[in-house]
Amino acid sequence: MLLQSFIGGLVIGTGAALLLLGRGQIAGISGLVGNLLEGQTGPRQWRLFFLAGLLLPALFWRATGGQVPGALEPGWLLLGAGVLVGFGTRLGNGCTSGHGLCGLGNLSTRSLVATATFMAVAFLTVFVVRHVLGAA
Repeated sequence: MLLQSFIGGLVIGTGAALLLLGRGQIAGISGLVGNLLEGQTGPRQWRLFFLAGLLLPALFWRATGGQVPGALEPGWLLLGAGVLVGFGTRLGNGCTSGHGLCGLGNLSTRSLVATATFMAVAFLTVFVVRHVLGAA
């Protein structure tokens, strides 16, 4: 699992670097999706291709019988979590991919604070869910 995580991180970082070097765009997923939903003017095709490149490998993996460890079943809890993440990315002016990958790579102080906040809240959430609420 450690090797898979390492390789996955390399692939994500390479994809973000290629987008930055090739198009001069930050790979902030919440910004890409937000710009598409808001109908921002300018070229949309590259955004659609980039987002398709995020979704298609996962769909292919599932279609060929691949299992995702710890995958959650769709439901109201997952929908609510997604809505909270969406609001959080707007409040924080970006998501973990934009701040954590690209912002930290550019030595942005704002991204350092945002990423530290994301991680602290994630650690706290896992602790509460696993040790306080007793969920598996």
